[in-house]
Amino acid sequence: MNRTTTPGPRTDEEIPGYLAALDLPGLADVHVHFLPDRMQQKVWEYFDAAEENYGWAWPINYRFDEAARLQLLRGFGLKAIPALSYPHKPGMARWLNAWSAQFARRVPDVLHCATLYPEPGVGSYVAEAVAGGARLFKVHVQVGGFAPDDPLLDPAWELLAGARVPVVIHAGSAPLAGNFTGPDLVARLLARHPGLVLVIAHLGMPEYDAFADLAEAHPDIYLDTTMVGTDFTNGFAPLPEAYIRRLPGLAAQVVLGSDFPNIPYPYAHQIQALARLELGDEWMRQVLWSNGARLLGLA
Repeated sequence: MNRTTTPGPRTDEEIPGYLAALDLPGLADVHVHFLPDRMQQKVWEYFDAAEENYGWAWPINYRFDEAARLQLLRGFGLKAIPALSYPHKPGMARWLNAWSAQFARRVPDVLHCATLYPEPGVGSYVAEAVAGGARLFKVHVQVGGFAPDDPLLDPAWELLAGARVPVVIHAGSAPLAGNFTGPDLVARLLARHPGLVLVIAHLGMPEYDAFADLAEAHPDIYLDTTMVGTDFTNGFAPLPEAYIRRLPGLAAQVVLGSDFPNIPYPYAHQIQALARLELGDEWMRQVLWSNGARLLGLA
Protein backbone atom coordinates (compact mmCIF):
# COMPACT_ATOMS: atom_id res chain seq x y z
CA MET A 1 0.00 0.00 0.00
CA ASN A 2 1.24 3.48 -0.86
CA ARG A 3 1.60 5.34 2.43
CA THR A 4 2.77 8.68 0.98
CA THR A 5 1.27 11.28 3.28
CA THR A 6 1.12 14.98 2.47
CA PRO A 7 2.10 17.00 5.57
CA GLY A 8 -0.96 18.39 7.32
CA PRO A 9 -1.79 22.10 7.64
CA ARG A 10 0.08 23.97 10.36
CA THR A 11 -2.43 26.82 10.54
CA ASP A 12 -6.10 27.29 9.73
CA GLU A 13 -5.09 29.45 6.77
CA GLU A 14 -3.29 26.45 5.25
CA ILE A 15 -6.36 24.17 5.30
CA PRO A 16 -7.75 25.13 1.84
CA GLY A 17 -4.37 24.55 0.22
CA TYR A 18 -4.01 21.21 1.93
CA LEU A 19 -7.45 20.09 0.70
CA ALA A 20 -6.54 21.20 -2.81
CA ALA A 21 -3.33 19.15 -2.62
CA LEU A 22 -5.43 16.08 -1.75
CA ASP A 23 -7.98 16.96 -4.47
CA LEU A 24 -10.80 17.09 -1.93
CA PRO A 25 -13.97 19.18 -2.37
CA GLY A 26 -14.06 20.03 1.34
CA LEU A 27 -14.33 18.55 4.81
CA ALA A 28 -17.10 16.33 6.20
CA ASP A 29 -16.82 17.01 9.93
CA VAL A 30 -19.48 15.10 11.90
CA HIS A 31 -18.69 16.55 15.34
CA VAL A 32 -19.37 20.29 15.55
CA HIS A 33 -21.40 22.02 18.25
CA PHE A 34 -23.83 24.94 18.08
CA LEU A 35 -26.10 25.80 20.99
CA PRO A 36 -28.47 28.55 22.07
CA ASP A 37 -26.25 31.45 23.07
CA ARG A 38 -26.95 31.35 26.80
CA MET A 39 -26.27 27.62 26.91
CA GLN A 40 -23.09 28.06 24.86
CA GLN A 41 -21.82 30.60 27.36
CA LYS A 42 -22.51 28.14 30.19
CA VAL A 43 -20.51 25.46 28.37
CA TRP A 44 -17.57 27.83 27.97
CA GLU A 45 -17.77 28.72 31.66
CA TYR A 46 -17.52 25.01 32.43
CA PHE A 47 -14.34 24.72 30.38
CA ASP A 48 -12.98 27.87 32.03
CA ALA A 49 -13.02 25.81 35.24
CA ALA A 50 -11.30 22.85 33.58
CA GLU A 51 -8.40 22.76 36.02
CA GLU A 52 -10.96 22.05 38.74
CA ASN A 53 -13.09 19.72 36.59
CA TYR A 54 -10.32 17.85 34.78
CA GLY A 55 -7.04 18.74 36.44
CA TRP A 56 -5.67 20.69 33.49
CA ALA A 57 -6.49 23.89 31.59
CA TRP A 58 -8.85 23.81 28.58
CA PRO A 59 -8.80 27.25 26.91
CA ILE A 60 -11.46 27.73 24.22
CA ASN A 61 -9.81 28.58 20.92
CA TYR A 62 -12.95 29.76 19.10
CA ARG A 63 -14.86 31.86 21.61
CA PHE A 64 -16.65 33.90 18.95
CA ASP A 65 -20.23 34.77 18.17
CA GLU A 66 -22.38 32.49 16.05
CA ALA A 67 -21.85 34.34 12.76
CA ALA A 68 -18.07 34.34 13.16
CA ARG A 69 -17.99 30.64 13.97
CA LEU A 70 -20.11 29.80 10.94
CA GLN A 71 -17.85 31.85 8.70
CA LEU A 72 -14.74 30.14 10.07
CA LEU A 73 -16.14 26.68 9.39
CA ARG A 74 -17.05 27.62 5.84
CA GLY A 75 -13.52 28.90 5.38
CA PHE A 76 -12.12 25.59 6.64
CA GLY A 77 -14.11 23.83 3.92
CA LEU A 78 -17.14 22.31 5.68
CA LYS A 79 -19.89 21.73 3.14
CA ALA A 80 -22.47 20.97 5.83
CA ILE A 81 -22.18 22.25 9.39
CA PRO A 82 -23.51 20.00 12.17
CA ALA A 83 -25.09 21.66 15.20
CA LEU A 84 -24.76 18.96 17.84
CA SER A 85 -26.33 19.41 21.25
CA TYR A 86 -27.17 17.14 24.16
CA PRO A 87 -29.16 17.41 27.40
CA HIS A 88 -27.96 16.79 30.93
CA LYS A 89 -31.39 16.40 32.53
CA PRO A 90 -34.99 15.49 31.65
CA GLY A 91 -37.06 18.04 29.76
CA MET A 92 -34.17 19.57 27.80
CA ALA A 93 -34.06 17.41 24.69
CA ARG A 94 -37.36 18.49 23.14
CA TRP A 95 -36.45 22.17 23.68
CA LEU A 96 -32.97 21.68 22.18
CA ASN A 97 -34.47 19.85 19.19
CA ALA A 98 -36.85 22.74 18.53
CA TRP A 99 -33.95 25.20 18.66
CA SER A 100 -31.82 23.01 16.37
CA ALA A 101 -34.60 22.69 13.80
CA GLN A 102 -35.08 26.45 13.76
CA PHE A 103 -31.33 27.01 13.46
CA ALA A 104 -31.13 24.69 10.45
CA ARG A 105 -34.03 26.52 8.80
CA ARG A 106 -32.36 29.87 9.45
CA VAL A 107 -28.89 28.86 8.19
CA PRO A 108 -29.11 26.79 4.98
CA ASP A 109 -25.72 25.05 5.27
CA VAL A 110 -26.35 23.94 8.86
CA LEU A 111 -27.17 20.26 9.19
CA HIS A 112 -30.42 19.60 11.04
CA CYS A 113 -29.41 17.75 14.22
CA ALA A 114 -31.27 16.46 17.26
CA THR A 115 -30.76 14.69 20.57
CA LEU A 116 -32.57 12.51 23.11
CA TYR A 117 -32.78 11.59 26.79
CA PRO A 118 -34.30 8.58 28.61
CA GLU A 119 -37.65 10.00 29.64
CA PRO A 120 -41.34 9.51 28.93
CA GLY A 121 -42.19 10.77 25.46
CA VAL A 122 -38.72 10.32 23.99
CA GLY A 123 -40.03 8.13 21.18
CA SER A 124 -42.55 10.82 20.25
CA TYR A 125 -40.14 13.73 20.03
CA VAL A 126 -37.48 11.67 18.25
CA ALA A 127 -40.13 10.69 15.68
CA GLU A 128 -41.04 14.36 15.29
CA ALA A 129 -37.39 15.30 14.76
CA VAL A 130 -36.83 12.59 12.16
CA ALA A 131 -40.05 13.47 10.34
CA GLY A 132 -38.91 17.10 10.38
CA GLY A 133 -35.67 16.21 8.62
CA ALA A 134 -33.11 15.64 11.38
CA ARG A 135 -30.09 13.94 9.80
CA LEU A 136 -27.75 13.48 12.77
CA PHE A 137 -28.30 12.86 16.49
CA LYS A 138 -25.95 13.33 19.45
CA VAL A 139 -25.89 11.44 22.76
CA HIS A 140 -23.44 11.99 25.64
CA VAL A 141 -23.85 9.27 28.26
CA GLN A 142 -21.33 10.73 30.72
CA VAL A 143 -22.86 14.22 30.75
CA GLY A 144 -26.40 12.84 30.65
CA GLY A 145 -25.67 10.26 33.31
CA PHE A 146 -27.65 7.43 31.71
CA ALA A 147 -27.09 4.00 30.24
CA PRO A 148 -27.41 3.92 26.44
CA ASP A 149 -29.48 0.74 26.73
CA ASP A 150 -31.95 2.26 29.20
CA PRO A 151 -35.32 0.65 28.30
CA LEU A 152 -36.93 4.09 28.17
CA LEU A 153 -34.89 4.73 25.03
CA ASP A 154 -36.04 1.60 23.17
CA PRO A 155 -38.75 3.37 21.09
CA ALA A 156 -36.27 6.06 20.04
CA TRP A 157 -33.51 3.59 19.16
CA GLU A 158 -35.94 1.43 17.20
CA LEU A 159 -37.08 4.43 15.18
CA LEU A 160 -33.52 5.67 14.53
CA ALA A 161 -32.39 2.21 13.46
CA GLY A 162 -35.29 1.92 11.06
CA ALA A 163 -34.70 5.39 9.63
CA ARG A 164 -30.93 4.79 9.37
CA VAL A 165 -30.22 8.17 11.00
CA PRO A 166 -26.66 8.20 12.41
CA VAL A 167 -26.09 8.94 16.09
CA VAL A 168 -22.84 10.43 17.42
CA ILE A 169 -22.43 8.85 20.85
CA HIS A 170 -19.84 9.90 23.41
CA ALA A 171 -19.41 6.68 25.39
CA GLY A 172 -15.66 6.49 25.99
CA SER A 173 -14.26 7.13 29.45
CA ALA A 174 -12.12 10.16 28.55
CA PRO A 175 -11.68 12.92 29.43
CA LEU A 176 -13.97 11.90 32.32
CA ALA A 177 -15.28 8.45 33.13
CA GLY A 178 -18.90 8.05 34.20
CA ASN A 179 -21.11 5.33 35.59
CA PHE A 180 -22.27 4.46 32.07
CA THR A 181 -19.17 5.01 29.92
CA GLY A 182 -17.18 2.26 28.24
CA PRO A 183 -17.73 -0.20 25.39
CA ASP A 184 -19.73 -2.85 27.24
CA LEU A 185 -22.95 -0.85 27.46
CA VAL A 186 -22.66 0.14 23.78
CA ALA A 187 -22.26 -3.54 22.92
CA ARG A 188 -25.44 -4.26 24.92
CA LEU A 189 -27.22 -1.48 23.03
CA LEU A 190 -26.19 -3.00 19.69
CA ALA A 191 -27.38 -6.41 20.82
CA ARG A 192 -30.83 -4.88 21.42
CA HIS A 193 -30.83 -2.68 18.30
CA PRO A 194 -28.37 -4.12 15.74
CA GLY A 195 -29.62 -1.83 12.98
CA LEU A 196 -28.33 1.36 14.60
CA VAL A 197 -25.84 3.54 12.77
CA LEU A 198 -23.55 4.77 15.54
CA VAL A 199 -20.59 7.15 15.39
CA ILE A 200 -18.31 6.55 18.37
CA ALA A 201 -16.98 9.97 19.39
CA HIS A 202 -13.24 10.42 20.00
CA LEU A 203 -12.55 6.91 18.60
CA GLY A 204 -13.89 5.83 21.99
CA MET A 205 -10.86 7.16 23.88
CA PRO A 206 -9.26 5.75 25.93
CA GLU A 207 -10.91 2.36 25.18
CA TYR A 208 -9.66 2.59 21.60
CA ASP A 209 -9.24 -1.11 20.89
CA ALA A 210 -12.52 -2.23 22.46
CA PHE A 211 -14.50 0.22 20.35
CA ALA A 212 -12.49 -0.75 17.26
CA ASP A 213 -13.54 -4.34 17.97
CA LEU A 214 -17.18 -3.20 17.87
CA ALA A 215 -16.59 -1.39 14.57
CA GLU A 216 -14.99 -4.46 13.05
CA ALA A 217 -17.99 -6.55 14.11
CA HIS A 218 -20.60 -4.01 12.96
CA PRO A 219 -20.15 -2.32 9.55
CA ASP A 220 -22.59 0.44 10.56
CA ILE A 221 -20.37 1.56 13.46
CA TYR A 222 -18.14 4.53 12.69
CA LEU A 223 -15.33 6.05 14.75
CA ASP A 224 -14.88 9.82 14.75
CA THR A 225 -11.45 11.38 15.16
CA THR A 226 -12.47 14.16 17.56
CA MET A 227 -9.39 15.39 19.44
CA VAL A 228 -7.45 12.13 18.97
CA GLY A 229 -3.76 12.28 18.20
CA THR A 230 -3.54 15.94 19.12
CA ASP A 231 -0.81 17.24 21.39
CA PHE A 232 -3.54 18.02 23.91
CA THR A 233 -5.06 14.53 24.22
CA ASN A 234 -1.74 12.73 23.79
CA GLY A 235 -1.07 14.00 27.30
CA PHE A 236 -3.83 11.83 28.82
CA ALA A 237 -5.09 9.38 26.14
CA PRO A 238 -2.36 8.77 23.54
CA LEU A 239 -3.00 6.47 20.61
CA PRO A 240 -1.13 3.16 21.15
CA GLU A 241 1.17 2.17 18.29
CA ALA A 242 -0.60 -1.16 17.89
CA TYR A 243 -3.92 0.66 17.57
CA ILE A 244 -2.58 2.98 14.87
CA ARG A 245 -1.68 -0.15 12.91
CA ARG A 246 -5.36 -1.17 13.05
CA LEU A 247 -6.60 2.07 11.51
CA PRO A 248 -5.86 1.23 7.83
CA GLY A 249 -8.17 -1.77 8.16
CA LEU A 250 -10.90 0.54 9.48
CA ALA A 251 -10.41 3.14 6.74
CA ALA A 252 -14.04 2.98 5.57
CA GLN A 253 -15.39 3.53 9.10
CA VAL A 254 -13.27 6.43 10.42
CA VAL A 255 -14.77 9.90 10.01
CA LEU A 256 -13.52 13.38 10.78
CA GLY A 257 -14.66 14.97 14.02
CA SER A 258 -13.32 18.14 15.65
CA ASP A 259 -15.43 19.31 18.67
CA PHE A 260 -15.35 22.85 17.25
CA PRO A 261 -15.61 25.39 18.85
CA ASN A 262 -14.73 23.85 22.23
CA ILE A 263 -11.12 22.97 21.42
CA PRO A 264 -7.93 24.33 23.00
CA TYR A 265 -5.91 24.47 19.76
CA PRO A 266 -6.39 25.53 16.11
CA TYR A 267 -8.78 23.46 13.99
CA ALA A 268 -5.89 22.72 11.62
CA HIS A 269 -4.08 20.84 14.37
CA GLN A 270 -6.69 18.04 14.26
CA ILE A 271 -5.99 17.49 10.57
CA GLN A 272 -2.25 17.77 11.15
CA ALA A 273 -2.47 15.22 13.98
CA LEU A 274 -4.15 12.72 11.64
CA ALA A 275 -1.68 13.34 8.83
CA ARG A 276 1.29 12.71 11.10
CA LEU A 277 0.02 9.18 11.74
CA GLU A 278 1.42 8.64 8.22
CA LEU A 279 -1.36 6.32 7.08
CA GLY A 280 -1.34 7.74 3.56
CA ASP A 281 -3.17 10.34 1.51
CA GLU A 282 -5.87 7.90 0.44
CA TRP A 283 -6.67 7.14 4.10
CA MET A 284 -6.85 10.87 4.77
CA ARG A 285 -9.20 11.39 1.81
CA GLN A 286 -11.58 8.79 3.17
CA VAL A 287 -11.46 10.16 6.71
CA LEU A 288 -11.65 13.87 5.87
CA TRP A 289 -14.33 13.60 3.20
CA SER A 290 -15.57 10.36 1.64
CA ASN A 291 -16.78 8.51 4.73
CA GLY A 292 -18.41 11.50 6.37
CA ALA A 293 -19.97 12.67 3.12
CA ARG A 294 -21.52 9.23 2.66
CA LEU A 295 -22.73 9.17 6.26
CA LEU A 296 -24.28 12.65 6.08
CA GLY A 297 -25.69 12.24 2.57
CA LEU A 298 -23.59 15.01 1.01
CA ALA A 299 -23.16 15.17 -2.75
